Amino acid sequence: MPIIEIVDGIRIKIYNRDHMPPHIHAVYNEFEAVVAIDNYRIIAGYLPDNQLRKVMNWLSEHKVQAQEMFNDLNSIE
Repeated sequence: MPIIEIVDGIRIKIYNRDHMPPHIHAVYNEFEAVVAIDNYRIIAGYLPDNQLRKVMNWLSEHKVQAQEMFNDLNSIE
């Protein structure tokens, strides 16, 4: 489960052998949200608004990188 980035204390992770659709896990203190890479939809969980905004900003800037990492870790070509 590589941490691919830490944004203001929010750990952005991508797990190997994880389920579809391609997504990231954003963990902040006791909160965790699973966010789809392609459409930024929250699949599961919760983050406070300020942290969620930071995650969405990060994802919009790193969408291609996140998709490639998810593909590499989950054998998707």
